[in-house]
Amino acid sequence: MRLQKYMAQCGLASRRKSEKMISQGLVKINGKVVTKLGTTINPKIDIIKVNNKTIKMESRNIYIMLNKPSRYVTTLSDEQDRKIVTDLIEGVKERIFPVGRLDMDTTGLLLLTNDGDITYKLTHPSQEIEKRYIAIVDGTPNRKELERFRKGLFLDGRKTAPARVKILKNFTEDSILEIGIHEGRNRQVKRMCSTIGHPVKKLKRIALGELELGDLRNGNWRYLNSREIEYLNKL
Repeated sequence: MRLQKYMAQCGLASRRKSEKMISQGLVKINGKVVTKLGTTINPKIDIIKVNNKTIKMESRNIYIMLNKPSRYVTTLSDEQDRKIVTDLIEGVKERIFPVGRLDMDTTGLLLLTNDGDITYKLTHPSQEIEKRYIAIVDGTPNRKELERFRKGLFLDGRKTAPARVKILKNFTEDSILEIGIHEGRNRQVKRMCSTIGHPVKKLKRIALGELELGDLRNGNWRYLNSREIEYLNKL
């Protein structure tokens, strides 16, 4: 098994983050530092240490859906001592980590797991997993602005992939949009809305692929059901 895949399956981090740890010289195989990506191991024989701590594969995979509240960060630790999303998950012994990120003030669906393979599949651009949001924006986009959004916008000199957007409701000063993207650039929805002249006031993720937030209350979490896990396994 490849080292980074083993690390991900141990629930340490996603496969991409595991690769970064290897490149940084934080991983040892049988006492020797390894920095070469793609190194293969035998989980039954080799002893793998990350930051000098031995890691082992979890006995079961955990899949949790959280309705993330505002003011929580989607990391496992924070140097500024802000509240982290795993603080909300009680009674789970396995080490779990967030799949992707939501900004601190963005709310809604966040998946947490110890399954590195599923994390990789949900976040890798080649899978084109749609992320669906409800956004309250300043003003109401006109037809031309909506078409620009749908066809792709230039962010940092690179065009975004085609996106979905429709107006659900409009008011005097703002409007409610439903937005669907399948990329994962930093603050992408907010930056796209600002680019067409309608900054986001509030943002909530309501779906990740076929996983839907539904009526899960703000700050609450639940385990995925068998149908949802079957969907993940088919990716």
